[in-house]
Amino acid sequence: MTSARSSPAPKGRRAEYAELTRRAILEAARDLFVERGYFATKIDDIARAARVAPATVYAVGGGKNGLIRTLIESGTAADDIPRILVRIESIAEPEELIRFIVHATRLKFAQWSGLMRQVVAAAPQEASVRESLRIAHESMRGGLNLTARRLAAMGALRPGMDVARATDVLWLHLCNAAYFVRTDDLGWSLDDSETWLNEALPFALLGHRAP
Repeated sequence: MTSARSSPAPKGRRAEYAELTRRAILEAARDLFVERGYFATKIDDIARAARVAPATVYAVGGGKNGLIRTLIESGTAADDIPRILVRIESIAEPEELIRFIVHATRLKFAQWSGLMRQVVAAAPQEASVRESLRIAHESMRGGLNLTARRLAAMGALRPGMDVARATDVLWLHLCNAAYFVRTDDLGWSLDDSETWLNEALPFALLGHRAP
C-alpha cells in the first residue's frame, strides 16, 4: 500500500498550485516593471519577489518578453471587457455613450498607466514589446471603433464625419498617449480630464456641445 507521503498530489491540487505560482510571477513582474522599468528588471529579481526559481519564471512566463505579453493580454481579456462592449451596444443616447466611453477609458488608464508607461518606453528598443503594445492598441481601438459605429447607427455623427474618422477622433482623445499628455505634461487630474473630454468630444463628434 502506498503511503500518503509518496502518493501523487491530486490533479486539482497540482493545477491550483501551478495557477498560484503563475499569478505570483505575473504580479511580481508587473510590480517590478512599473517600479524599475522593463530593461532594469531582471529575471532573478522577479524570481526572488515571486519566491520561485529563475527557471520557473522562464518555464511559466517565457522570460520578460513573455511576461509583458501575458500581462497585456490579461488586460485585453479582463472580465469587465465583455460588459463594457455590451454596454456600448446597449446605450441609445449619443451623449450618454460618449460619457460612458470616457469614463471607461479613464478607469482603464488609472488601472494600467503604470505598466503602459514602461511598455511605451521600452517598445522602440524591443521588438517583442512593440508587439505587446500593438496588441494593447488593437484592443482599445476595437472598443473605440464599436463606439463610433454605434454613434453612426444613431445618425448622431456630425456632417462629414464617418466611422473611420470618428474612431480616429476617439483615439486622439482617449488613447494612453493622450492621457499621458494631460496627466504628465499638463498636470491635469483625471477628474479634470474627464470633465474636459465630456465637453470636447460631443462637439468634435456630434457637432454640438454637451447639454
